[in-house]
Amino acid sequence: MGWLKRLFGLEKPQNAQVNPAPQAVQQQAAAPAATQQISPERMGLNGEYDQSGLAKRVALAFDQDNQLDDIDSLWVAQTGSTVVLKGKVPSQDILNKMVSVARNVNGATAVDTNQVTIG
Repeated sequence: MGWLKRLFGLEKPQNAQVNPAPQAVQQQAAAPAATQQISPERMGLNGEYDQSGLAKRVALAFDQDNQLDDIDSLWVAQTGSTVVLKGKVPSQDILNKMVSVARNVNGATAVDTNQVTIG
């Protein structure tokens, strides 16, 4: 089972990307023709608005990295544009690799590992 499936119950959607192009959002208010850009941390796997978009794209990035097998004792979340890793990893090297991959996802401004234990 991969990261995306375990954490979010999702199979990889067709054309899913770690750093997709944003889709325009239609405004429902005063000017119906106006569009607004989706903030990078709220962009989903296909460029759509998604409240947990950054965390899902980080999970997809972990799935796409051959060095990162799914670690069933670690979870990925987000607080705004900060990627939050929680749980346990086997080694500091794996954690360092995960932080590096997460930082390269568009919209990630920081990676919080305070809730990760090693061992």
